[in-house]
Amino acid sequence: MFNICVSSQLLPRDETKPRWTCVGISRLCAKADNSLPQRDPRLFHCNINTSTTQCPRIEHIELHRKRHGQRLDHHERKRKKESREVHERSHKARKLIGLKAKLYHKQRHSEKIQMKKTIKMHEQRRTKQKSDDKTPEGAVPAYLLDREGQSRAKVLSNMIKQKRKEKAGKWEVPLPKVRAQGETEVLKVIKTGKRQKKAWKRMVTKVCFVGDGFTRKPPKYERFIRPMGLRFKKAHVTHPELKATFCLPILGVKKNPSSPLYTSLGVITKGTVIEVNVSELGLVTQGGKVIWGKYAQVTNNPENDGCINAVLLV
Repeated sequence: MFNICVSSQLLPRDETKPRWTCVGISRLCAKADNSLPQRDPRLFHCNINTSTTQCPRIEHIELHRKRHGQRLDHHERKRKKESREVHERSHKARKLIGLKAKLYHKQRHSEKIQMKKTIKMHEQRRTKQKSDDKTPEGAVPAYLLDREGQSRAKVLSNMIKQKRKEKAGKWEVPLPKVRAQGETEVLKVIKTGKRQKKAWKRMVTKVCFVGDGFTRKPPKYERFIRPMGLRFKKAHVTHPELKATFCLPILGVKKNPSSPLYTSLGVITKGTVIEVNVSELGLVTQGGKVIWGKYAQVTNNPENDGCINAVLLV
């Protein structure tokens, strides 16, 4: 009637009686209606066919939401979770190794292809394109004879198109190749301490840009020293189409090709892409908004010339 697993090990206290280690009884107490006890599949070595069983539909969450509503910060938490997913996905892609990494990268590759297809579909939105089909047969009015067949498709707005053009032409710069600046050339070691044995401080020897809102650390704890004599706030920017040069204020350093460290420090060397304020030029977008900032590439060596010469990236 019952399946009982008997152990061959003997008790140390009474060596004549065997020890029961695994009793395969699911329930020792029957129900109140004297029904037979049901077996627990975890305690029995038997095959149970679960293909015929149906899982109950989990609707209690939706029912509770209909009755009591949601948290007041539900949408805020959902938005933050979605914004964190990008960083979690990036961290996972960097940390995975082996077969898991191959499978994950293959999955991400297919997702990106699908995303690009979706973006392409949105780009073809609400624009007039010439239809490849010929003019339909039959009577055509006289005022339609000169027109070509057109079909309405879908496209993005002008602002997104402009951003895409900026991304596409981001690396089309006047100086595509520049000489790399070494760390020993840009940063000078400053020795400190009572015996001048500590050498963790560095002084920038190139021209740099420091914003107006910069607050200097106490000199004792300042790792990178940017001298006041090498801080520049304006640049001579030449417009390639207008063939004119303007003295424009610098807004920031976008990219230093030598190192990301130099970019964060605001070091300006030959080939550095800086952002300048072009509100004085009166440039406007297609929508009529005034353009405040535009990128320019430095074309000279500011530490030798004493000024910053740049070409505007149009």
